[in-house]
Amino acid sequence: MTTPRLPSLIACDLDGTLVRHDGTVSSRTVAAFQALETAGIPFVFVTGRPPRLMGQIADAFRLHGLAVCSNGAYDYDLRARAVVAEYAIDPATLKKVARGLREAIDGIGLAVEYADSLAADPLYEPWDWDRDITVQRLDEAALWERPAPKLVGRHGSLSADELLALAQPAVGDLVTVYHSNGLRLVEAVAPGVSKADGLARHAARLGVAAENVTAFGDMPNDLSMFGWAGRSYAVANAHPSVIAAAGGVIGSVEEDGVAAFLEAMLEA
Repeated sequence: MTTPRLPSLIACDLDGTLVRHDGTVSSRTVAAFQALETAGIPFVFVTGRPPRLMGQIADAFRLHGLAVCSNGAYDYDLRARAVVAEYAIDPATLKKVARGLREAIDGIGLAVEYADSLAADPLYEPWDWDRDITVQRLDEAALWERPAPKLVGRHGSLSADELLALAQPAVGDLVTVYHSNGLRLVEAVAPGVSKADGLARHAARLGVAAENVTAFGDMPNDLSMFGWAGRSYAVANAHPSVIAAAGGVIGSVEEDGVAAFLEAMLEA
C-alpha cells in the first residue's frame, strides 16, 4: 500500500482498532501516537465508548484534549475527565423508539446509557462493559423520563447484524441506528448524531477540512466517519462492510496495524 502524504488530522476508533480484544493497548501503539504528537499532527479518538470508560485510555496514552464518545453523543475532555457537550435523544423519542424496537424484535432488552451510569428494563442483559457499574432497573415511566445520549438493545440470540437489520426499518426514521460489535447488541443515538458528526465538530475547531482527515476503524458505527473523512483505513479484523467501504486495509489490531501505518507514514 502506498503511504499517503501527512494528514492534518488523524481520527481513530478505539476498541477493535487500537484496543486489542483482551482490552489492552500495546506500547507500540502508544509510542506511535506520541510520535504523532511530537510531529505536530493532531489526532482525536472517536469511539462508541461512553465517558465512564475513557479513564483507562487517558491513562494509557497520557492524553489531553477532547475525545468524541458514544458515537458522537458526547464531547469529552480527557484532561479534566469531564463531559464538555452532550447530544441526547429526547424522552418522547425514546418512548417511541422503545415501542418500535419491542414490536419489531421480540425479546429484546433495552437500556439507556449515560456518561457514568446505565438504566435498564428487566430484560436487558448486562455485558462486559457494564461490569464496573450497578445497572439500575427502572419501571417504564422512570426509564424514559430524561434525555439519554444512547439507547442500547440486547437480545438473547440474535446477532448484531440481525438486530440492525430489524431495527433500522423499525426506528431508523427516529434515531441513528448502528452496531459497534458482534455481541448481540444494537445501539441508537439522536438523529443527526454519529461519529461523522462528532469528527466534523472537532475538525471545525481545528480549521481542518474533511479531505485532510484520515480515519481508522473496524465496525459499522465507523462507516459514517469513513464517508466523511478524506481517507479511511480498515484494520484487517474489521467487519466486512467496513472493509468494503474503506480506502485501504491495514494490519489487524492484534498486529498493531494502525501503529505500523503511522510509523511508515511518519518515516515517509
